[in-house]
Amino acid sequence: MDAMPTEAGQSLLNTFDRVRIINLKHRSDRRREIESELTRFGLAVDGEAIAFHEACRPESAGSFPSVGARGCFLSHLGVLEEALAAGTQHLLILEDDLDFSTDAEVRLPLTLARLSQTNWAIFYGGHEQYPGPLDGELLVKADRNGRIRTTHFIALTRPAIEATVPYLRRMLSREPGDPAGGPMHVDGAYSWFRESRPDLETWLAVPVLGDQRPSRTDIAQPGLLDRLPLLSALVSQIRRAKRSWSRSVR
Repeated sequence: MDAMPTEAGQSLLNTFDRVRIINLKHRSDRRREIESELTRFGLAVDGEAIAFHEACRPESAGSFPSVGARGCFLSHLGVLEEALAAGTQHLLILEDDLDFSTDAEVRLPLTLARLSQTNWAIFYGGHEQYPGPLDGELLVKADRNGRIRTTHFIALTRPAIEATVPYLRRMLSREPGDPAGGPMHVDGAYSWFRESRPDLETWLAVPVLGDQRPSRTDIAQPGLLDRLPLLSALVSQIRRAKRSWSRSVR
């Protein structure tokens, strides 16, 4: 018998009519790990409300800083384009290295309930290096000029989707360093978009509802330890231990 969603799981389903998880086809390890995260809330990838989106892995970096940066940008754009075509009203984009916080079962329903009372357009459930104050209770409204790193847990409403898709497409058509915004890491692209649209409110979960799990990167060139099979296995064990320790002290 299928598990029933927990309160946190049901709050996700009630808030977002489309959940997409970006995952490279060869990263079955990350698929298993994010599926395990979802089971904490009685949720499963059903291919409809919650589904994987096969990440793009281009042949070259093109005008981007790296192949991985280009792939991440195109993957997010692909999710947004599909949501635009499907008429999605509230889209949640997760990356496959997301770890929900240990207290997410309690805070997620409270945070999403509070979010529904705002005029939000973009929501970061996870974020790094936001330069503004983070002293709110559950949520903080982000300044449009405050750059936000990472995109492992981001949501957009219909108005934001409709505006973001053409904005990112225009970025693709420009040269790197263009004053209007050229090819760049996708977290930077979202920040540029937010700065250009002060009418679209961005809200941040405080504290974050999810972090990025320690794992081998697909954005930058893998380090030496990840390229050597025996050492790679050892590094994976160390990362799992680090993950368990970090969750135990949160």
